[in-house]
Amino acid sequence: MMKKTIIASALFGILASQTAFASDETAELRKIIEQQQKVLKDLEKRLDETEKRVEKTADVVEETASSSKSATTIGGYGELHYNNITDNKSGSDKKAIDFHRFVLFIGHEFTESTRFFSEVELEHSLSGDGKPGEVELEQAYIEHDFNEMFTGKAGLFLMPVGIINETHEPPAFYGVERNPVEKNILPATWWEAGAALNVKAAPGLAFDGTITSGLKVDTDGSKAYNIRSGRQKVAKADASDLAYTARAKYTAVPGLELAATAQYQSDITQGAGDVDTASSVLLTAHAIYSIQGFTVKALYAQWDIDGSEAEALGRDEQNGWYVEPSYRFNDSFGLFARYNEYDNEAGNSDDTKVTQTNVGVNYWLHENVVFKADYETLGGSKDADGFNLGVGYQF
Repeated sequence: MMKKTIIASALFGILASQTAFASDETAELRKIIEQQQKVLKDLEKRLDETEKRVEKTADVVEETASSSKSATTIGGYGELHYNNITDNKSGSDKKAIDFHRFVLFIGHEFTESTRFFSEVELEHSLSGDGKPGEVELEQAYIEHDFNEMFTGKAGLFLMPVGIINETHEPPAFYGVERNPVEKNILPATWWEAGAALNVKAAPGLAFDGTITSGLKVDTDGSKAYNIRSGRQKVAKADASDLAYTARAKYTAVPGLELAATAQYQSDITQGAGDVDTASSVLLTAHAIYSIQGFTVKALYAQWDIDGSEAEALGRDEQNGWYVEPSYRFNDSFGLFARYNEYDNEAGNSDDTKVTQTNVGVNYWLHENVVFKADYETLGGSKDADGFNLGVGYQF
């Protein structure tokens, strides 16, 4: 009996110790579970805070994206030229280096359909009394999309004529200097003030119409009825006679651009003529065709000016044309040749026609940075030759 009692006591002790051990283990497990629950609650709290920060970031990104649609933008372009031209007729050689243009663009998009654009230019580095340059406001207009078909603008803007008048940033064309036909006949860069309407009639077919201030040519002196000197540049411009311009442009065929412009002004002298008024009609057309690296450009322009004063000077008719083939081997290197003819006194019987040939190379260090070199010869009523070097950029 005693032996059984001793065994029972031992078994009870063992069971009690195991029970105590199980209780300690359970308590430890509960402690671990409570700690894990606390950790999970901390993680959940952090996740909530992270989610809130992500939502705030998304809201900021969305707000920034929407505000960028009405952002103010800045851009510009410029070009430095070196000219070394020998005049074989008069002996007045041209050897000069000139920062020809420094231009800044400022634009602002009020909404997806209403925007502002402006362009300020400093020519020849210095302006003021006795200085060679000018500070000019070349563009400042409001543009509005009425719908997908009609876009209008009002203010000071470039005229819808020729190839380079609206697109003349240095990386966009070959040659150090702009071609003489669009300089002396059209005359680029040419801007006026008024209103314009663009009509997208069909895919690849658009029409432009403008009512603007017009030219005011001199009526005596060496620049009488000279088209280029008749630009008023919207500086207290005489608006006695407005100009009406219309253009049609076709771009439906890939690589092809065809365009034609007509302008009428009832008196190109703005009433300054001594004898009679001088109505003027400008007609110009151009074609551009590109296939792979090869591009050819061709343009023709002519003025028909009424009035005995213009007729007496032979400047009642003024015209010019050029053709320019080019080949771009890759993103960096391209060659071109251009033949130009123009005559600002085509109405007389004298030999006043000027011919100019340029052959050269463009090297694009970047798509918006270009180095240029070309060889130039002048013939007809002029006799000169030489070379030009230049560097240009846009951003």
